[in-house]
Amino acid sequence: MLTSALPDHLQCTRTRPARLPADFQPPYPSYSVRFPEHATQLVMAVIGAQYRTASDADGAAQSTLSIFLTSPSNPPSFFEWASVTDNKGFYNISALAYWPSKVAYETWAEQSGFWEWWQGLEPEVCQHGWFLEVFFPTMGRLETIFNTNDFPEGCAHMREGMSGEIQEHGYWGSMRDRLPASQTDSLAGTLATAEDFQGPQTFEIGNRIRILGKKNLTVIRSGQNWLDTTPEERELYLDTMHPVLIKGMDFLRDHGDEVGCYSCRFMEIVDPITAKADKDRTFGLAYFDDLGSLERWCREHPTHLAIFGGFHQYARKLKNNVTLCVFHEVMVLEPEQQLFEYVACHPGTGMWKTGSG
Repeated sequence: MLTSALPDHLQCTRTRPARLPADFQPPYPSYSVRFPEHATQLVMAVIGAQYRTASDADGAAQSTLSIFLTSPSNPPSFFEWASVTDNKGFYNISALAYWPSKVAYETWAEQSGFWEWWQGLEPEVCQHGWFLEVFFPTMGRLETIFNTNDFPEGCAHMREGMSGEIQEHGYWGSMRDRLPASQTDSLAGTLATAEDFQGPQTFEIGNRIRILGKKNLTVIRSGQNWLDTTPEERELYLDTMHPVLIKGMDFLRDHGDEVGCYSCRFMEIVDPITAKADKDRTFGLAYFDDLGSLERWCREHPTHLAIFGGFHQYARKLKNNVTLCVFHEVMVLEPEQQLFEYVACHPGTGMWKTGSG
């Protein structure tokens, strides 16, 4: 029996219609995270270092951040490391960390010494760049989906459990239907303009740049894990799905201005000791001006249609016996639920565009 992606305590009388088609039957099972009912908000932080090349990364940044992240005072419930070489050739390595509340995050930042250290960074003497991107979604502005209910990723490490098989997936509009806030709110953002994406005329490493939050900014972290696939499925994934996924992520990274995407990083999970990206796990982390922009890219753009259609073909070839694990978490954020700060990074890092300061 199918269940709703919306937990009972977050359901309310709709004033905006759902996108769910009448009598819709999902093509394959999917699940949503169930958080404790008392949870009202969580925190996801991207804390990273930026180097001109991967060979410049000596591990010192990871060591510094690890000291803070393993502090006994309100450490994150979960964190892991990921890396990406961006389209300017810079190597970025980040900790993605989660806390169960804003109070827990702020207590950690203060008592671990992180915030004092961060504010004391002097761009002119930094040997490399640093960036801090923090999101504070309330539970009504967060949705998750997994194709299996037995592996945690991202915020699911803070779960109380998982839902049964949900009804709201596999159709256009299901992402919006999984957001509790969409029952009563259009979640409309401020559409980006060409000026928002305009780069500087000269390429210079920045000082300390803080970016103001944007109304209903949409953040998606969408991951893939093929570590435990059979040899046959692994070959199928790497030959068919992975190439079209990379093509889609590259489009959002290089041409995101065409579809309202401020930033896209296609990141690889790295070993915390060796910093090698050998975990057979990846994810895209993208920031859109509006939930509708993300929906239109998903529904209309050839790069996502290839991903979406490819996965359905992939599942059919395997007769739905898929051991590839995929998930995403989507947040639609008010301006005060966002923090972006960049120290000695290059322009174009994350949300730093000249029109967005």
